[in-house]
Amino acid sequence: MDTYPISSNSLEKFFHIDGDRLGQQYKDFLSDYQTWDQKCHASKWILFPENIGSKLSIDETSLSNGELYTILTNKAAKGKKGAIVAMVEGTTAEIITNVITKIPLKERAKVAEITLDMAGSMNLVAKKCFPNAEHVIDRFHVQKLAFDALQEIRITHRWEAINDETNDIENCKADNRRYEPKILKNGETKKQLLFRSRYLLFKSPNYWTLSQKKRAKILFKLYPDIRQAFSLVHSLRCIYNKKHPKNVAIAKLALWFNKVTASEFKSFNTISATMYAHYDKILNYFNNRSTNASAESFNAKIKAFRSTQRGVRDVNFFLFRVTKIYA
Repeated sequence: MDTYPISSNSLEKFFHIDGDRLGQQYKDFLSDYQTWDQKCHASKWILFPENIGSKLSIDETSLSNGELYTILTNKAAKGKKGAIVAMVEGTTAEIITNVITKIPLKERAKVAEITLDMAGSMNLVAKKCFPNAEHVIDRFHVQKLAFDALQEIRITHRWEAINDETNDIENCKADNRRYEPKILKNGETKKQLLFRSRYLLFKSPNYWTLSQKKRAKILFKLYPDIRQAFSLVHSLRCIYNKKHPKNVAIAKLALWFNKVTASEFKSFNTISATMYAHYDKILNYFNNRSTNASAESFNAKIKAFRSTQRGVRDVNFFLFRVTKIYA
């Protein structure tokens, strides 16, 4: 049964009570917060060794004011009770390692797999803390790099279109002429076309609406480099979506790298170099098709809980409530 966190203020209109006072009473008397054994260091780190499992995820999230916390979660808990293994303030590898290694090596050695992003600190933590674990780079972080490179090309063309339109308007004013924007077949200007194409470039062509198909046809005709970049992104998506065994995925990715090199897109070549640096960990995805989706989902739950509290005023108490639900 799922547990849904609520705030004391949300109970006011239903039970005609003072929500702020109830919240304070819960904090001081009704809960065991005052005797919580991790209260003295909660804002820096919290640890639940009993929640460790064979498959873990590690990621960072923001609690308030952009302050990051690194969260280690057990996938088997599926974002429910028993999910949190550790939460540590910041993303410094040494600090995170010092906390996680408080768990006995015998227990950490049982971890068979850990999913993570390409951040150097996360890789270092995983390597030092879990000696027997297979490291799996999350597929969505890899694909996001490719999406960002594609959007960079689109944005460059959009600024060019904005500058061209501005120049045309100024020229018309200088010549005392009325400015008439050039309208494309779908009723949009180039500037509008490039702005409104953002979302269709994230999607597979199979999921485009009729208007998006028309927009894409015009976009790709006017900007062949966007078409070529989209083709690279889509082919990478297809490699991940099809259930290739690892040996086949190696060959597919090698062909994709060749296409990237041939394209001569600077941003894609940078991605290629980044992926090559993490090649083995990226390929480990094709063993069990494991992702960091559980960690991303858990982060979303924490952010949703934070919104019910209208922000985080007392970090220790907020984390106490989080652990009551998810640890």
